Amino acid sequence: VQLQAFGGGLVQAGDSLRLTCAASGRTFSMLTVGWFRQAPGKEREFVAGIMWTNRQGYADSVKGRFTISRDNAKNTVYLQMNSLKPEDTAVYYCAASGRLGLPTTQAAYDYWGQGTEVTVSS
Repeated sequence: VQLQAFGGGLVQAGDSLRLTCAASGRTFSMLTVGWFRQAPGKEREFVAGIMWTNRQGYADSVKGRFTISRDNAKNTVYLQMNSLKPEDTAVYYCAASGRLGLPTTQAAYDYWGQGTEVTVSS
């Protein structure tokens, strides 16, 4: 599976942005897809994930503001980010996992896309 993340950019606090993770591979629809982010000087952290059943999970810091969704027909996962804050500034990565459940650790994800940078100005 190959993943490509895009949609990042420079926005102001309070704005919205939608990230897209496009995948290739026949088994994509059965994989859990997660979004992670890494801010300058910080560890990469889990942001949101979605199982093939459409069960979703979110980090506490983004609950109520971010929404993850998937379109298996298009092999695509989206991350809708609303009410963006300066602390959301980071490089965002999408990743896919074949493990059961909805893992939140990097080690559980086997496939990674390149990052897309999101900068939120105050």
